[in-house]
Amino acid sequence: MGLLNLSDHRVCVTGGAGFLGRVVCQKLCQAGLPESQLFVPRRKEFDLTREADVHRLYDIAKPTVVVHLAAEVGGIGANREHPGRFFFANMAMGLHLIEQARERKLAKFVQIGTVCAYPKFTPVPFKEEELWNGYPEETNAPYGIAKKSLFVMLEAYRQEYGLASSVVVPVNLYGPGDNFDPQSSHVIPALIRKVQEAQQRGDKSIVCWGTGSASREFLYVDDAAAGIVAATLKMETPEPINLGNGKEIVIRDLIHLIADLCEFKGQIEWDTTKPDGQPRRCLDIARAKQLLDWQPVVSFEDGMRRTIDWWRDNSSTR
Repeated sequence: MGLLNLSDHRVCVTGGAGFLGRVVCQKLCQAGLPESQLFVPRRKEFDLTREADVHRLYDIAKPTVVVHLAAEVGGIGANREHPGRFFFANMAMGLHLIEQARERKLAKFVQIGTVCAYPKFTPVPFKEEELWNGYPEETNAPYGIAKKSLFVMLEAYRQEYGLASSVVVPVNLYGPGDNFDPQSSHVIPALIRKVQEAQQRGDKSIVCWGTGSASREFLYVDDAAAGIVAATLKMETPEPINLGNGKEIVIRDLIHLIADLCEFKGQIEWDTTKPDGQPRRCLDIARAKQLLDWQPVVSFEDGMRRTIDWWRDNSSTR
């Protein structure tokens, strides 16, 4: 397995203008990719769920490597409201992009998976071997299964057509530049915004979804990007590789940490009519350490401070 020389390739990063994608693009260039050989498609120009647009993308960008980050995704609420769209969009994008990668004989296709692909009651810490040992948590199953189907497609294309590829499975990400939209954001930006706005208004309390008993693991965006670049450079086969920090935090403790960092002194109340989502999430990252020589370097509390500072500096509600 040889190390990919980025200076010899044209790389297309779908979703490269997004939260994770911007950092991946920076790190690809730091790893030797000339900026002139990097192509980032914009959604207003390319609808990647449409086969014709994917053809046009490949015609224009002429990539030899594709890093597929683009996704339609959101938190529990968004997944409950749009299960059909999330399945179709994520399945269609991957299907068309991988098929064109085969037809055009790309050097490598890099697929970003999701922790939502794991079964609802996966033993903790999640090992990659457990991916098919049960059905995902119901609220995000359509999204998770769509992504997981692409793992199978890449393995099938490796066997039949020799397409080199890699697959990484990041846990929940967070960091500066995240999506703070209250309708579609994930748990950390949603809670930061809720707490920060409550603190600014002088509210006496806030209400959070669920019981607070579920646990999650979070990975700082720069650490995730470093893992994706390592997989791009080193992997040629699509065995899934977890990217996480190997530690979990209970949502109740998470909200208290955010409240402390935002200096919110009010009460925290729980709406137990709302779902908790998957009971626990925590990844085993031994495979990433072994195959990618990768592990996270940003501590959770440091990453949270950076994220809150970014939101304060960039929020229109400040």
